Amino acid sequence: MLKKMELTKLEREKITDGMRKIQSARASLENIDGRKIPELEDMEECLEDADKNLGRALRQPPAEGTS
Repeated sequence: MLKKMELTKLEREKITDGMRKIQSARASLENIDGRKIPELEDMEECLEDADKNLGRALRQPPAEGTS
């Protein structure tokens, strides 16, 4: 089994930035007629999963003494 590596402050900032971009993309897809974009629902689910997984990564404690 792999041991989880702790995230540095910079990694946490990058992940947070990525989450904001994903959330923005999710919001931009709201109220779009899914019949007009093939597989829109799949894209929305993918973005939701990515957002959740990055959020889980941020819940781990930060690495000590790193920036």
